[in-house]
Amino acid sequence: MHEPLSVLIVEDDPLVLLGCQQALALEDIHSIGVGSAEEALQRIDANFAGIVVSDIRLPGIDGLELLARLKQRDAGLPVVLITGHGDISMAVSAMRDGAYDFMEKPFSPERLVDAVRRALEQRSLAREVSALRRQLAGRQTLEQRLIGRSPAMHKLRELIANVGDTSANVLIEGETGTGKEMVARCLHDFSRRQAKPFVALNCGGLPENLFESEIFGHEAHAFTGAGKRRIGKIEHANGGTLFLDEVESMPLNLQIKLLRVLQEHSLERLGSNQSVAVDCRIIAATKSDLEQQGKAGQFRSDLYYRLNVVTLALPPLRERREDIALLFEHFLQLAALRFDRPAPTLDRRTLTRLMAYDWPGNVRELRNVAERFALGLPAFKDSDLGNASSPSFAEAVEAFERNLLTDAIDRNAGNLSQAALALGMAKTTLFDKVKKYGL
Repeated sequence: MHEPLSVLIVEDDPLVLLGCQQALALEDIHSIGVGSAEEALQRIDANFAGIVVSDIRLPGIDGLELLARLKQRDAGLPVVLITGHGDISMAVSAMRDGAYDFMEKPFSPERLVDAVRRALEQRSLAREVSALRRQLAGRQTLEQRLIGRSPAMHKLRELIANVGDTSANVLIEGETGTGKEMVARCLHDFSRRQAKPFVALNCGGLPENLFESEIFGHEAHAFTGAGKRRIGKIEHANGGTLFLDEVESMPLNLQIKLLRVLQEHSLERLGSNQSVAVDCRIIAATKSDLEQQGKAGQFRSDLYYRLNVVTLALPPLRERREDIALLFEHFLQLAALRFDRPAPTLDRRTLTRLMAYDWPGNVRELRNVAERFALGLPAFKDSDLGNASSPSFAEAVEAFERNLLTDAIDRNAGNLSQAALALGMAKTTLFDKVKKYGL
């Protein structure tokens, strides 16, 4: 098993090999030395996370043949070649064949360290991008989909895991930008309906005169302009999930029709007298208090009770500040991948402002800020400064402590005794804090 991001040096001259390893060790760069390409090939497998520095002239397989074989195994593996006098044209040709760089003997320790550092940085970035692409392609777990270490996010993931594979209707409550559609998609993807359609409809984005046709469908010539039959959103979601965003915006007269569909599991398209059986799970989302709207006559109470068999409340970002840095880093990596550029380092000043900002736009606004930062633009616009409100001292201390404890527990695979030792904390103190923060 190789050390992460190590350097494998292939050099048959023991003195040159020793000098290279010493120069790298002085810069805290781990290296492994071998005397032949054959030995190098035995050490490098699919899990090799480092780079290779190799002399061209070697006994047996030479450096050029080693380069070709390594590129067949891993096209992204950086290989730095060491050339003797008169081998420059050979090295230039090797660069065209995929070598990362070459150094001509004799070379200074500084030249070696510079080439190795650049190659390691490229390797590290390539591995991060590859891992991110695998994550985006797979998205196997709720932790990868709903990011956060706060107690609120742990509880949310537990609820989704508990009710996801049921047919119960769900009402998702939360401010704009808290991720209501993402939660709805998770409920669908972690259910037995995942192979069937997930159909989303924003109830606040449709004119009332089109709403009924959009959700229930219509027959040909049902009204002026209806040239052919249209399958509505409910029927299209048959067997799957219908997500109704901003459900508080649904007209009252259509709420009655939706309630009937939920009760009878059938619908009639506009212009038709024939019932169509439907089986879809309804997930509704709202930024309003539907129970209060029902009491005020602005939303049907009977529909509300049909929709909120299960209620998931999404906390605003300002109430889970310990998740801000983790979310920002995730969005930063996504943006760097999309914009095809390396992700910039998050500096302390920017992190402080991220933690102090009030986030009225919640996770959606945080993602926008991360994308600007990835492009090299200021994370915050001048107009945002007025919205910054520092958390109280107690809130800041609790968020920091909770994040610190969570990191230590994660690094020690959940072993509280080892985590306490790593933190220099008594086990009883750690147990008390774990209970306090619901970790």
